[in-house]
Amino acid sequence: MIQIRTAASTDEPIVYSFLCDLEETILERAAFGMVYQQNLANPSIHYLVAEQQGDVIGFISCHVQYLLHHCGKVGEIQELYVRPDLRNQRIGHELVSALDALAIRENLVNLEVTTNQKRLDTVRFYERESFQKTHFKLVKPIQR
Repeated sequence: MIQIRTAASTDEPIVYSFLCDLEETILERAAFGMVYQQNLANPSIHYLVAEQQGDVIGFISCHVQYLLHHCGKVGEIQELYVRPDLRNQRIGHELVSALDALAIRENLVNLEVTTNQKRLDTVRFYERESFQKTHFKLVKPIQR
C-alpha cells in the first residue's frame, strides 16, 4: 500500500539521491541541503513523498505563487521522481493526485509542469494525468 505524506527534514538524503538520478548528475550536496531545508519551511512550497512499507519510493515538489496573468495562485510541479524499479505502478499518479487535492484545498487556479523535451515518457505521463500542452517554455542560460 502506498502512502503519500509531507516530506520531512529526515527525507533529505533520499530526496537528494532521487534528484541526482532525475537530473543525471551529482548535485552539490551542501547547497542542495540548504535549499531543501529552506524550502521545507516555506509555506508556498510543498514537498510530498510516497512511502511503501516504510521506504520512501517517490517524491514530488510544487511551488505555489500568485501570478498576475492568472489573477490567482498557480502551482508548478518542479520535480517528480519515482524509483525506476517501481515505475508503472501508479505511484506517480498517486503523487499527482495528492497535489490535485492540495490544489483544491488551496484554491489554486491550476497546476502547471515543465519537462525536458527529451523526456517523451514523462510528457505522456502528464498527458494521462490531464495536463495539456498549452505553452512553450524557453530557457536562457546565464553566462558567468
